[in-house]
Amino acid sequence: MSGSQASSQSEGGLSPRQVRLWLAAIVLVAVALRVGAALTMGDRVENLPGIFDQISYDRLAQNVVAGNGFSFDIDWWPNTRAGEPAAHWSYLTTLYLAGVYKLAGHHPLAARLLQALITGGLMPLLTDRLAVRRRGPVVGLLAAGISAVYIYFVYYGAALMSEPLFFVAVLGTLNLALETAERPTPGRAAVFGLVAGCAVLGRQTFLVFLPFLLPWLVWAGRGRVRFHHVLVCLLALLLVIAPWTVRNYLAFGEFVLVNTNAGYVFFWANHPIHGTNFISLLGPEHPGYVDLIPEELRHLNEAALGKALLRSGLQFVVDDPVRYALLSLSRLKDYFLFWPKPSSSTLSNISRVGSFGVCLPFMIYGLILSVRSAWCTKGDLATREKRATLVLLYLFIAAYTGVHLLSWAYVRYRLPVDTVLVVFAALGIHDLTLRIVRYHSRRKAASWN
Repeated sequence: MSGSQASSQSEGGLSPRQVRLWLAAIVLVAVALRVGAALTMGDRVENLPGIFDQISYDRLAQNVVAGNGFSFDIDWWPNTRAGEPAAHWSYLTTLYLAGVYKLAGHHPLAARLLQALITGGLMPLLTDRLAVRRRGPVVGLLAAGISAVYIYFVYYGAALMSEPLFFVAVLGTLNLALETAERPTPGRAAVFGLVAGCAVLGRQTFLVFLPFLLPWLVWAGRGRVRFHHVLVCLLALLLVIAPWTVRNYLAFGEFVLVNTNAGYVFFWANHPIHGTNFISLLGPEHPGYVDLIPEELRHLNEAALGKALLRSGLQFVVDDPVRYALLSLSRLKDYFLFWPKPSSSTLSNISRVGSFGVCLPFMIYGLILSVRSAWCTKGDLATREKRATLVLLYLFIAAYTGVHLLSWAYVRYRLPVDTVLVVFAALGIHDLTLRIVRYHSRRKAASWN
């Protein structure tokens, strides 16, 4: 433990044993809530609000277990023909489900329960570690507590989607990046690279963060991180990704780094059908997504079609860059949606308002507070560590938000950012609580006088 962490513990007024007990209780609550959600969803896979993709992952995993590889047994979304190779979907999630189904048979509930244990156990612990680096054990416990009960995290923790395991991979990558920068060793750098690779396999959008993450590692670990640490990290990252790149080349006859979905997403997200106001989900009054794909392209395989659609999407931007700029700005309302909508289900509205809506003011306050505390104090070692942590978290928030504002904005695509924002929410709640306590203490002292 660093000196700054030890100091924060003493300021928090909690002994190490008390911190461990509180953290254990928070983990138990997190697991219990997610297990409850898993039992509610049950041993079936249905089209529930915000998690329709679990139907695709379930079917794809069953086909993998049947020995048919990464393909569907019938024609499937978005334009994948039966028996043809698919790379549109997260490999990490598909492999996880296939592994559970192989061992337990086709029982979605088994996958839900195991996932509830993984996410319920690891997310609060990793969130706590991230927050402790910012402000000590009390803020760490607050952040872990928010993560445990955050409705979106509970709901998705039981869903057979890419998000739950990706949440864990993101938090793990951020923590390992900080540890590698502070105490670099080849072994730690290798684990860092492996976990970052798993994050990429979880959702390939994590790739947009890597050009910021590795330079940050060199900057934050200046004087400690050497060339061989970065090289080991990169090799470990490639070790995770390369087999799937090779698989894709063998399956499609062309280069696809991880997944094929980028072109589809960019094409649909910037299609002229939106005008300058992004529509996060096309309704029955609009053509279907597949109907928007030009007829002359539909014979292409999944990879070739994705590249053709990406070219078309980029052409939309070139043809009318002003519309693209306005369209991207309009995505802010869909990405940061926190209010109830009549068109949304009751469950979606409760989840949205009860998690992001409640926490957003504290997140914003914590973000402002963190900047002030990190840059308006003396530059000792503890402050430099806090600044490095802050820069890392801000880089992830900015990179991950930016890529979705430029392509497809949807509430669930913001949730990985929420895993980091709860740290700032905890910081804001902690500061406001201290201010309220001090205010009442002064009022009480004044009344005595």
